[in-house]
Formats: sequence, C-alpha cells, structure tokens
Amino acid sequence: MRVPMRGTGAERPVVALKSGRPDGAKGSRHPASNARQPLKEREERAEQAKPFCISKWAVWEAYKRVKANKGAAGVDSESIEDFEQDLKDNLYKIWNRMSSGTYFPPPVRAVGIPKKDGGERRLGIPTVSDRVAQAVVKAYLEPLVEPHFHPDSYAYRPRKSAIDAVAAARKRCWRYDWLIDLDIRGFFDHLDHSLTLRAVGKYTQCPWILLYVKRWLEAPVQQEDGTLVLRTKGTPQGGVASPLLANIFLHLGFDEWMRKEHPEVPFERYADDIVAHCRTEPQAQHVLESIERRLMQCRLEAHPQKTRIVYCKDDDRRGEYSHTKFDFLGYTFRARRSKNRWGKYFINFSPAVSNAEVTRMRQEMRHWKLHLRSDKAIDDLARMWNPVLRGWIQYYGRFYPSALYPVFSHLNGLLARWAMRKYKRLRRHRRRAGHWLGGVARREPRMFAHWHLLGLRPAAG
Repeated sequence: MRVPMRGTGAERPVVALKSGRPDGAKGSRHPASNARQPLKEREERAEQAKPFCISKWAVWEAYKRVKANKGAAGVDSESIEDFEQDLKDNLYKIWNRMSSGTYFPPPVRAVGIPKKDGGERRLGIPTVSDRVAQAVVKAYLEPLVEPHFHPDSYAYRPRKSAIDAVAAARKRCWRYDWLIDLDIRGFFDHLDHSLTLRAVGKYTQCPWILLYVKRWLEAPVQQEDGTLVLRTKGTPQGGVASPLLANIFLHLGFDEWMRKEHPEVPFERYADDIVAHCRTEPQAQHVLESIERRLMQCRLEAHPQKTRIVYCKDDDRRGEYSHTKFDFLGYTFRARRSKNRWGKYFINFSPAVSNAEVTRMRQEMRHWKLHLRSDKAIDDLARMWNPVLRGWIQYYGRFYPSALYPVFSHLNGLLARWAMRKYKRLRRHRRRAGHWLGGVARREPRMFAHWHLLGLRPAAG
C-alpha cells in the first residue's frame, strides 16, 4: 500500500511497527518497558548525561539542612514556606542547573547589624535556592577537608563548639603566663578570592566545586537601597559555604603555619577569633610580630586596637601590666575570687560571662515586656521564655555561673512587676509581690529554668 507524501505527488511505503520500533529492528524493547525499569537506574542515566555528576539525593539532603536552619529571605523575598509551594520543581531546577554548569548565584541581600563597639557588621543573606546550592557543595567538600583541620580550630565543625574553645583557653591560661588576643580586621570582608581558590584547590580538583566556589565569591551584593555592588574580595557572612571557606583559608594561612613556625605556642581559634599562649612577654612580642607579617602575606591585617598582649594575673602571678583581661566568645577572662576543693578562697584567672553579654541579655528581657502580659498565667510565661533561659544557662553558666545572678535577679524583678499588674492585691506592693513570687518558686522550683538550675529564689521585695 502506498500513500502520497505531504506536499508532493510522490508516494512513500507504510512500514509496519515491529517490536515497538518504526525501523522494525528485532530484539528491541517496547518504550513502555522503560516504565518498568527501576527509578534509580533511570535517574542514574539522566545524571550521567550531565557534565557534572551531582546526585539528586544530595540536593534533597541539602534542602533539609537549609530548612532546619531556617533563615531570612534573600533578594527575591522568597521565604522557605514560599519555596516549598513548588518544592519538587524548585529542587529540580537547582539540580539541573548545577549538573549542567549553568547555575549562577543571584546577588546576596546586604543586612547591617550593630556591633558591640558601636560599628556595624554587614551580613549577606543568599536566597533560599542559593543556600540549598551552597549546602550541596558544602556536603561534598566538608568531608574532604575536615580530617586535615587543626584540633584547636573550633568554629563550624562537627563535635566542636565555642564552649570547647573557652574550656581549652581556660586550662592554658593557668599554665601560660602570657597570651596574644588576636583580632583580624574585617576578615570576612577582606578575604582574598585568588588565595581562597588556591586553598580550596589544595584539597580538591573537582571542577564543579571550584566553579561554584568562584561564582559565589564573586556574586554581587544588593544594598538596602537596591543598588548592586560588585565584590572583588571578601565572602558574605550569612552564606552556607562561607564558614567552611573561612576555615579552609585560615587552616592553611594560620593553623598550619603556626604548627610549623611556632610549635611551642598553643592556640585556640574560633573563625577569626584567636588566642595564642606564651611563656614570657618577649616570646609573646616575637610571636605577635611574626603573626602580623604572616597576615600581611595572606593580604589580611591584625586589628591595631583590638589585638593585644595580655598578662594572666592571679595569686601566683602578681606582676603589673597594662592588659590583664580579655574577651573571648562572650566570656571575659580575668582574675576572679574562687574556692578550691578544701573550701579555701584564692584569686584565679578564669572566665565568666562578659559585661557586654549581660547587657545584651537584659535588653532582650526588656523587649519581652513582661509587665504588659497580664493576660498570661505565670506558667505560660515560663513556657514562652524557658528555651531562651536554658540556652543562656547552658552556655554562659558553664564557667563561673554566679556571674549570671544579677541577670536573673533582674528577671525576677520583672516577674514581680508583672505580678503587681496581674493581681489587684499586689498592686503598689513590690515587697508583697516578691514574697508571692518566692512562694511560687518554693512550690514549683522547676517552673522557670533559672530558679532550679542556678538555685535562685525571687528576692522578697
């Protein structure tokens, strides 16, 4: 049978479909049989067709980590809830573009937060999609570099924390008389891109990791007025990959260099906050000069006002020096009155919550506006704020917890003020409100976290 071809008077033969193929090839499989193949095999073939082999499962795991960390929206104003409205398609786009090499990060949103010294720290908030993409790269890169990191590097690492760094510094301050309190000026803002890429390339030559790290470093910043600023150095604080890149850079730029050049000097490093311990003042001065030269080689600079040599003064070290205390990770190290195991008091160089953190906690308590929440019962207030109180106690109460007593005495005063507004019989009677609150604490000492964990009781009046 012949039929005329379209547009001409010619005829073409009609070929019978054999084995599901128009060419009649024998032994071929019907297209419907592809549906019976395992999903994993079909996805593997699709992944192999891309220039970069990135697993879809890695994208899914990265999304779950980003969701757990929450975070604000980026320049597209898309929150995590908005991203989840079309979750499957959004995750597929990320995987497809990353696997094909066509993923380009959008600008990061600049956000200013006040610093303790009165300045402003600039954070860069990536979009939700970009955070997922960064988490994919971090998941591939972190296992490659983590085994090489120095044991005294504590920031953003599994099974290490800031409190571990404080504990290590505390022990070494007892054994070493002098230390260097090192602060790197604007580390995240002045991180050199070429040196960072060289540092990453020391641990991996995976082309897509190096490609996307370079693109993230060079992604522009969108200011609050909407203008775009090109970035030639620095990495935004707030990015998922930025902490890992900072650790890689400082591991090679500082940790490994200290191990080779000054093996006798122990140190603790939490991101760019560094404490190095020395035996004598001349040794501390020599090491500090050496560190400053090293930072210049890495195109960084030690902060001239915040970097200092500190003398660990206590009962056994009674010399005089201009600096006898320093702050590290929310703790102030200085000479303090302590009690030994036999009940004898002595002066010890030890950490306690810093005055700046005490001020911050009191300011946050005032923002709670407890005295205006007279519609709540006291156990409702406890459920609302106990997670915050436990966090403060677990971190700042680890060493010298009595330094927290004034903070929580202030909180008890706010609760007494709440009781005066809540109950008519307590109005204008602060002492009576304090007695009432003390009775509640005796009956239910675990209601508020600070009552039980620090053994506090509301003052009477």
